[in-house]
Amino acid sequence: MAWRRRAAGIAAGVACFVVLVVIFSAVALVRFRRKIAKKNGRSRSLEKIGRAKCTVFDFFTLQEATENFSEDLKIGEGGFGIVYKGKLPDGQEVAVKKLLDSATGHGLLQLHNELQVLASLQHRNLVRLHGFCVHQNEKMLVYEYIKNGSLDNFLFEDTETGNKLTWDQRDNIIVGIAKGIMCLHEDSRIRIIHRDLKANNILLDENADPKISDSGLARLLGDHTQTKTATVAGTYGYMAPEYAIHGSVSPKIDIFSFGVLVLEIVTRRRNTSFNDCDTVNLLSDVWKCWIQGMASQLVDQTLDGFSRTQALRCIQIGLLCVQSDPDDRLDISSVVSMLTRDSMELQAPAQPAFFGRASPVVSQPYEQQHFCGYDRSDVIFQEGITVNEVTLTDPYPR
Repeated sequence: MAWRRRAAGIAAGVACFVVLVVIFSAVALVRFRRKIAKKNGRSRSLEKIGRAKCTVFDFFTLQEATENFSEDLKIGEGGFGIVYKGKLPDGQEVAVKKLLDSATGHGLLQLHNELQVLASLQHRNLVRLHGFCVHQNEKMLVYEYIKNGSLDNFLFEDTETGNKLTWDQRDNIIVGIAKGIMCLHEDSRIRIIHRDLKANNILLDENADPKISDSGLARLLGDHTQTKTATVAGTYGYMAPEYAIHGSVSPKIDIFSFGVLVLEIVTRRRNTSFNDCDTVNLLSDVWKCWIQGMASQLVDQTLDGFSRTQALRCIQIGLLCVQSDPDDRLDISSVVSMLTRDSMELQAPAQPAFFGRASPVVSQPYEQQHFCGYDRSDVIFQEGITVNEVTLTDPYPR
């Protein structure tokens, strides 16, 4: 009997050992498969990036070009990246956008998104993408360097610089932005919605020609004309109401942003406010003056020798672009025609969309933030969205 008990004990021990081996093997297999899947996913993203028609830069070349990403060479910063001025070994000046590692795992996705948008497009009003770099956890985009910086600096940051923008230059900027949008909306193989058009994302070259930049938020609509997203990203004050409230994405949200830009350029006033909700914003101010026949009083008073007729025409086009109903807004080809053909008759605008408060109080949790004019009950706002930062969302498949 003793030997039977001993045999039973040995058998039980062997069985427990086998069970433990099986459990540990299963756990190890699951972890291995997850690691492989993660690696394959990253490889597929890199493979997609590699297929884009642009240069693959060496990390150490960019490190040397930016003096090890020196703070002295930092020329811009957003929610998911820092931009440095750099000089390549051949003397060419470039802007290196270094995506932040804290971008919640979306670094490769944003990299792929911008490459999709920019690598296949060449237009004088779109910033030129030279190439990219992926080195370990570092992800970077390399653009042409635009010496004069952003339109935001010219209009709002530096009074002296703002005064130097003549009416002809402002008119040229408005037309150039419209032509850049038309390239995204109508001239590309896939319809591209920028989603974050604002003065800070319009760069001016040495001739004050505008170049649309920062396409990391772009949506690719493919054959669709409209779709919906559960996550909203962009900049308050430039957001169309249907996008901010319901997450509806269509070319008309870029038209709304363009309309705000036009009114800002003509008046040199921001469409943002950190004041109380009853504060009148730029859109309502322009509309009030328009219906009272005093719209010309809103034109930037620092301008000399501007055409009153052209300025009023731009204000009217701006109002037609910021209508509450997206169906009432112009399409971009009509905008370009109206801007370039003075003889083209314009329809009368209706009351535009009003927003009492254009910028969030970023210190509060998002669910506690109060935005006048926005009912956000059915929309999820991604972390990191502020008036000057951006948030990444997935591109639409074909």
